[in-house]
Amino acid sequence: MLRKVIAASLVLGLSVGVCFAGQFRGLITKVDGNKVTFTEMKGKGQKGDEHTLTVAKDVKVVKAMFNKETKKLEAGDAIEGGLKSKAFTSIGEKGVPATIITDDDKKITEIRVMQRRGKKQ
Repeated sequence: MLRKVIAASLVLGLSVGVCFAGQFRGLITKVDGNKVTFTEMKGKGQKGDEHTLTVAKDVKVVKAMFNKETKKLEAGDAIEGGLKSKAFTSIGEKGVPATIITDDDKKITEIRVMQRRGKKQ
């Protein structure tokens, strides 16, 4: 019995550690200094909750590239100007589609901007 309790505690502890760091897909709707506001996307066109998070000092802002072999979005070339680039200073109604990666402290460490078809960043 004690063995089961210890094993369950260990699994719970590891799960909590993994939950703090996260990866969100969403639409960035506002960038204000070191704060980024985005709406999380749940599924096909379904919007989730809106979040406002602080960016880390060394945040990476890159273009998202789809890797056909792994079938995953990966970091591509850096976006010149980072959060001060035109893509973030003039956000339209639709927002900027991106994958936001956070650390354990809920600070944004990387933003992978997805290009809309036919548009250049």
